[in-house]
Amino acid sequence: MAADGPVFDEMTLADGTVRAPYRTYQAWLDRTDPGLLARRHAQADLLFRRMGITFAVYGEANGAERLIPFDVIPRILSRDEWKVLSKGVCQRVEALNRFIHDIYHDQEIIRAGKVPAELILGNDQYREEMRGFKPPGGVYVHIAGIDVVRTAENAFHVLEDNLRTPSGVSYMLEDREIMMRLFPDLFDACPVAPVNHYPTTLLDNLEYAAPGGRDEPTVVLLTPGQFNSAYFEHAFLADEMGIELVQGHDLFVEDDTVYMRTIEGPRRVDVIYRRIDDDFLDPKVFRADSMLGVPGLFQAYRKGRVTLANAIGTGIADDKAIYHHVPEMIRFYLGQEPVLANVPTWFLRHDDDRAHVLDHLSELVVKEVHGSGGYGMLVGPRATRAEISAYRERILADPANFIAQPTLALSTCPTFVDQGIAPRHVDLRPFVLTGKKTTVVPGGLTRVALRQGSLVVNSSQGGGTKDTWVLER
Repeated sequence: MAADGPVFDEMTLADGTVRAPYRTYQAWLDRTDPGLLARRHAQADLLFRRMGITFAVYGEANGAERLIPFDVIPRILSRDEWKVLSKGVCQRVEALNRFIHDIYHDQEIIRAGKVPAELILGNDQYREEMRGFKPPGGVYVHIAGIDVVRTAENAFHVLEDNLRTPSGVSYMLEDREIMMRLFPDLFDACPVAPVNHYPTTLLDNLEYAAPGGRDEPTVVLLTPGQFNSAYFEHAFLADEMGIELVQGHDLFVEDDTVYMRTIEGPRRVDVIYRRIDDDFLDPKVFRADSMLGVPGLFQAYRKGRVTLANAIGTGIADDKAIYHHVPEMIRFYLGQEPVLANVPTWFLRHDDDRAHVLDHLSELVVKEVHGSGGYGMLVGPRATRAEISAYRERILADPANFIAQPTLALSTCPTFVDQGIAPRHVDLRPFVLTGKKTTVVPGGLTRVALRQGSLVVNSSQGGGTKDTWVLER
């Protein structure tokens, strides 16, 4: 899927001038042997293989695992650019936390007519079981990944919010580790803000979320197991935080308290960083056929005996039909104007929007409202007539399940490819943490579309990653 029209290049202006954040890097590149990048690229690939940094691809035979392709040319942001981005994503997450609390309590935003009631109360991600419940500290979203793109006008826009079980932070950390090994001289020359404190900051926020009165709380990471696409990340983060990686059968509930089985006997668990979707957490409350969760976990949660991060029911706020209303949430709850704009979006539940989208399917990107990972999308400019026709039938069968957005001209960043250095489209996922306050690690996961002209950056769809540098001066 190629972009039409002008595209903003992260490194070079239209007149050929190198942008300020890249000038030190360009000077290094000018005096560097052209073969060095190729050698470093091969070394990076070898290091990733040795470290076992993989992800599983759903739908492939034998649960195939792949390396996520890594690019050795960093994506560089200035301090001023990061100031805007970090303020915008933190503002957004603060409003989303307020929104989730509201819809499970007084529902003021519905009564004020700012968000249609049916979008919330009739949504599959709305959990009636959470009505009236306030988690410790009032925090619902402890970890968020906010996908941001830069358009041809050099403006940052939020593409989508990821609040249920956002992934990718392990690649942010490992990308930095690899780059520091391969290019120590660059880090001597460039004042790059560190990201390696993320696991410590995450653990501090999780411990802060523990039920009241618990000194030195026990935190665990709950994974669905090694066949999950993000299992490497689960194991990596647990190891980095120094906490136990557990599966459902490692935990049990007794007297509304969660315990972990250990060789020394049962040990109480205070906080569960869960990487399992709501439906599979507790077979007594949600899906009775789930073998991944812990029977009785929800009752312990409701009784305030354990904290779940992120909270049950947060999926309502990263629903793509709700996304449209986040700027209004910021105004409603925070009394502020949004720092970052949304991407224009059509809602196919609305007759006028649906008519427009159906007339322009070949030009637009259409997504399922609960979709993720690039699955279930129609990328109009890349689709065949047969694919467009089949997708049209899906839309007509259930219009409310879809939204559409323009085919954005995502910014490009210089990328090392087989032919040398060439521009490739990128997005950015900063990771926002909420505890006593809402913060974001400087940088995030830059995803890059490695195929020439492609705008699809998802790793599941052939995209790769880059280290993201935020300059401190």
